[in-house]
Amino acid sequence: MNTNDKYTLADLAIEHALKNGADQVSVVIDDNRSTSIEIRDQKIDSLQESNQNGFRISLYADKKYSSHSTNRMKKDELLKFIDEALVATRFLASDEFRSLPDPELYYKGGSANLNVFDSGFDSVEPKTKIDLARNVHDEAFKKDDRIISVSSSYYDNINNRVMVASNGFRGDSANTYISLSASVSMKSDSGRPSDYWYENSLFFDKLKTTGIGEKALQRTIRKMGPKKIGSGKYTVLIENRVASRICSPVFQSLQGNSLYNKQSFLIGMENKPIGSSKLTVSDDPSILSGMGSRLFDDEGLAATRRSVIENGVLKSYFIDDYYGKKLGMKPTSGGSSNIIFNTGTRGMDEMLASVKKGVLITGFIGGNSNSSTGDFSFGIEGFYIENGIIIHPLNEMNIAGNMNQFWFNLVETGNDFLENESVRIPSLMFENIDLSGL
Repeated sequence: MNTNDKYTLADLAIEHALKNGADQVSVVIDDNRSTSIEIRDQKIDSLQESNQNGFRISLYADKKYSSHSTNRMKKDELLKFIDEALVATRFLASDEFRSLPDPELYYKGGSANLNVFDSGFDSVEPKTKIDLARNVHDEAFKKDDRIISVSSSYYDNINNRVMVASNGFRGDSANTYISLSASVSMKSDSGRPSDYWYENSLFFDKLKTTGIGEKALQRTIRKMGPKKIGSGKYTVLIENRVASRICSPVFQSLQGNSLYNKQSFLIGMENKPIGSSKLTVSDDPSILSGMGSRLFDDEGLAATRRSVIENGVLKSYFIDDYYGKKLGMKPTSGGSSNIIFNTGTRGMDEMLASVKKGVLITGFIGGNSNSSTGDFSFGIEGFYIENGIIIHPLNEMNIAGNMNQFWFNLVETGNDFLENESVRIPSLMFENIDLSGL
């Protein structure tokens, strides 16, 4: 089904729903194709190809709302599906805040191409994809006698979407994505250390395909012989590849549903400091070939660049149209696009060299956070540092604290953000952070 066919079907569905009692309607039709390949110890462990079509309709009738989805696209079946969905909607409780967004908030078209779709994706042969995964695997396989297992994976995805709303919105989007990864586990006297590495891209010809397995192996070797250290306050350096994990409680607390349900430690903090002056974050959907770039969000709201945190001061929340109405706040968007952290002047190695006594965190293990209070505790893995030198890997450690204070301890951001991520976050350095161990 091409884009024009999707628009025709969406218009038909909306016309039918309005004719049969709906006050407002929105429809999303998409097709999604993906390939997933995993190689484990020189054998193809799994190979999956998926081709899916989806139809989702949101119905608004007498201030009642429901959303329904199906993959059946034949006209007669679809119209019957909509009739049944309308009947079900009438049994729901009314909600005065349920309606489509104000048309003035919609994306109106005419913006530049964001270049997030690889038109040559479909021409890549299946054998090429398998060979890429094999090559990544073989970079590590049998390269060390202590290796227990090596696995590699290839994944790609193509998505085409059309969205239409009965009060005027019309928009379509197309995205591609590809990734290669490797993981290695090894045997040692102190356990079975493991680690991974990956590369990703929106475009097949721009994907880095070498050094992935080798990097996963070297990262695992570095973890051999971990030791515990005593509990206390340390300088903490968090690697860019895992730094988004420590940010997740913040972004969850910026959501409109968290604010409304009193499950956010950031309620009432707009235009107030929530972190050190080193913390500046923006949401920018307009980056050319950005991993999260978009012209409109899932409700059709026009995507615009905005400041989220500026020099430690909270500037805006992530508010969708529904919770905007309930909270009496202007909608911004219910989800992020490209999250951009301001960067500093030094790289990881320079920052590490300045640490007198601290810990480099390269991974988080489990843990939990309380979105209402900001309290958090995560297991960590990484390395102990003294006088700018890595002394040994460490294990069985936890980082704990409260998000209301934690981000005020941020003293430096690196210059090493990852470009091929929707969260462009660099390595982060904090002082006086509580770590628990021995």
